[in-house]
Amino acid sequence: MVTFLSGGTGTPKLLAGADAVFDPRETTVVANTGDDIELGGHLVCPDVDTVLFLEGDELDRETWWGIDGDTAETHDKLHALADAAGLDAGPRYLPDERQIAGREIARWRRFSAVAEFMHIGDQDRSIHLTRTGLLDEGHTLTEATAVLAQALGVERSILPMSDDPVATLVHTPAGVQHFQEWWVGRGGEPPVETVEFRGAETAAPTDAVLEALDAPVVIGPSNPVTSIGPMLAMDGFRDALESTPVVAVSPFVEDRVFSGPAAKLMAATGRDPSTAGMADAYPFADAFVLDSDDGTDLDRPVARTDTAMDTEADAERVARTVERALSELGVEVSS
Repeated sequence: MVTFLSGGTGTPKLLAGADAVFDPRETTVVANTGDDIELGGHLVCPDVDTVLFLEGDELDRETWWGIDGDTAETHDKLHALADAAGLDAGPRYLPDERQIAGREIARWRRFSAVAEFMHIGDQDRSIHLTRTGLLDEGHTLTEATAVLAQALGVERSILPMSDDPVATLVHTPAGVQHFQEWWVGRGGEPPVETVEFRGAETAAPTDAVLEALDAPVVIGPSNPVTSIGPMLAMDGFRDALESTPVVAVSPFVEDRVFSGPAAKLMAATGRDPSTAGMADAYPFADAFVLDSDDGTDLDRPVARTDTAMDTEADAERVARTVERALSELGVEVSS
């Protein structure tokens, strides 16, 4: 058994070629939920859904978001209505008093559907509506995720990091913005002053997550701040990683990041935006996988390969290097 921690596109790209190395039936994926938002009343779980769609063979692998070949008639009509009515586009938060009313899991991240700022496809929307309906029937997010996984024919176990609300909030000179507003709605502007994981102090990983963390853990090349940070902000989650073998794949080649805002966010949170900074962010990690061109000298074991993952063959190569790093820690993986 091996457990992957996933957020953004880094870890899903690794998983896309990992089947030959890590048996899906013996693999669990714990997904970040700090990026989740409630949009127009339905709960969108981007990092959970990317893995669901990948494992269900429905993911759009050009964007690494949404369902391949999906239409967007509802999304387009929402924008047409807003334009015709002269309504402002962009992220539109519900009033403050509504941010803590209703579904607890959606706290601090509720947006109006008016001119929705996030592109939601028509089939994609059916996933969010089904999830929200299950929550409203009294199911937990973990249970709702399991139902969706079954419906999509997913073999890997996919778990949200918690059934409690944790919202990733970016503090900027223009005020506090949810991560999705800052990254999707504003294109990563304005500058970041700090990042807050609101709710993490009272949130806890589920029993299923804690059981998964008893197995060796692989942290894919995801953003250490906003993809993995919400998980580590929960004391119980971080404590569990202290007592199990952990291998982390760097999203950097020295000080160059493969994609996304990881460098900007690490600098804003007081860490060097580099492989060395990533290692500092993961003091519990026992070994690392770095790119062959990355000469960073770390104080823990390192396995190197070309970590660019443009194809499934690339991802399989990286997965085999992860397997090698685990074997150096005494962990044997059977595919």
